[in-house]
Amino acid sequence: MRAARFVGAGKPLEVTDLPDPVPGEGEILVEIAACGICHTDLSFTDHGIPTMKEPPLVLGHEISGRVKELGPGAAGFAVGDPVLLPAVYGCGECRYCRSGRENLCKNMVFFGSSRDGGFAELVTAPAAKVLPLPAAIPLEAACVIADAVSTPYHAVKNRGRVREGDKVLVIGCGGIGINIVQCAAAAGGEVLAVDLRPSAREAARSLGAAHVLDPSGVERLDKTVKGILAGGADVAFEAIGRKDTIEAAFSCLAKGGRLCVVGYCAEKVTLAAAKIMFFEQEVVGSLGCPTAEYRPLIEEVAAGRIRVEPLVTSRVSLEEINEGFDRLRRGEGIRNIVVMH
Repeated sequence: MRAARFVGAGKPLEVTDLPDPVPGEGEILVEIAACGICHTDLSFTDHGIPTMKEPPLVLGHEISGRVKELGPGAAGFAVGDPVLLPAVYGCGECRYCRSGRENLCKNMVFFGSSRDGGFAELVTAPAAKVLPLPAAIPLEAACVIADAVSTPYHAVKNRGRVREGDKVLVIGCGGIGINIVQCAAAAGGEVLAVDLRPSAREAARSLGAAHVLDPSGVERLDKTVKGILAGGADVAFEAIGRKDTIEAAFSCLAKGGRLCVVGYCAEKVTLAAAKIMFFEQEVVGSLGCPTAEYRPLIEEVAAGRIRVEPLVTSRVSLEEINEGFDRLRRGEGIRNIVVMH
């Protein structure tokens, strides 16, 4: 098979021929249709974040395709079935998995980090973790569900707990933030999307934001947000991963409001404990998506309440994958995907 291998930080991916993978006990072999290019991939190639498995390694964790072969003991699928692979999955045995919080598994398996991923023509996966895709969802575009949509879906539904009529603030409308906007609007929230880029604000409006705001044009973000949302955000999402934007999102909460931190930030953040207590506010984090939440998400996509096709703004072939990475580095589009055929 053809594949793009990660051989080390600071180096382009090497497109080469590799042996076809063979499905083991309980696994299926998937012929990949498409795989999304994510900022997490750039963290390995550009920023020196180590993969869980030593390179060389095939990156890519947003994978859609069709079943090509069933390994011994694999059940529940037939050759040719369209499928989605979850970006990560748990062991099913640790206390986090047993309590339904598989995304916190101590033995997490991560496509494109702990095992070979989707920048290839073929990949193996445990049949028990693979998700069937209805015909209503375009197979190539479906790949973005695996992370770009599932992570925001979990943040909105499970951690932010957005309900009908909630006033929702989203700071940062990149690949994750734009889908927090979409998922929050689908949940019935009145969404205010904040981003410096006109293109991001336009995309947020097209995916359900009731209001958009350029923060560079206001003196105090909290006052402006509280004016637009009539007292502040019931739920605020930070999807950038910066100290100042996390603190800004917290300052925009209404009484009883909830801040959900989705962006990764290694810095210490200062929040007013008195406000958390006196106004009964909450601060929660959100990581990935348990596989149990994929099925209702896929139903939402199939019904058209959450859209995937508008998210795919660029397609490249496997041979052009390094160009796709360059587009992501330049911040072009919403999601770049690699299509295999």
